[in-house]
Amino acid sequence: MVKKDAKAIASMIDHTILKADATKEQVAEYCRQAIKYGFVSVCVNPCHVPQVKKELQGSGAKVCTVIRFPLGADSIDTKAYAAKKAVMDGADEIDMVINIGAVKDGDFDYVEKEIREVVASSGNALVKVIIETCYLTDAEKVSACKAAINAGAGFVKTSTGFGTAGAMAEDVRLMKETVGKKVGVKASGGIRSYEAVLEMIEAGADRIGTSSGVKIMEEALFRSNADAGQE
Repeated sequence: MVKKDAKAIASMIDHTILKADATKEQVAEYCRQAIKYGFVSVCVNPCHVPQVKKELQGSGAKVCTVIRFPLGADSIDTKAYAAKKAVMDGADEIDMVINIGAVKDGDFDYVEKEIREVVASSGNALVKVIIETCYLTDAEKVSACKAAINAGAGFVKTSTGFGTAGAMAEDVRLMKETVGKKVGVKASGGIRSYEAVLEMIEAGADRIGTSSGVKIMEEALFRSNADAGQE
């Protein structure tokens, strides 16, 4: 299995707190943890974006938020406006949930249009497209990834973590094979250990979304120290 040192692992993690009852103090603690460990971003619901922008100021960590999470069943105009408002509030990265029903209908023109509108409304912010793999066939996963590429998204992402299953290595592998070097792949949903992170990286993940970032870093640091002691 691929090996990554703790610093490299941290630089791939979107430190995520998306639970419905997240308090301002809990969000602030996630920001402090992100600064301490060097996580690439803190991912929060849109209402917390202004706070996170302020908490992370000068740290180098990015502000990530989600659009129409977790169902993705809003209109295109609603998604586009939500993305624009999030960027105005300080978001650097936008994780949008696609219309999963449209994917199941085979209406990829619609899916591509909504992604394109969100990308356009997000300005310079990086857009990651959540395809919610647990509901899709392999053919639908491939088509959803292609729609994201065509629409100008920067990443495709496996899951919200609120569906029937989260990230699976085989899905990450399929998505990476589909997008190649054109866009990144974010594995998210149920990733709670250092070993799980390594599995996703080996499958082709470029970014990891997890609420267990601190636990993962403690495991990564322990492994790094143990490996150093064996040298």
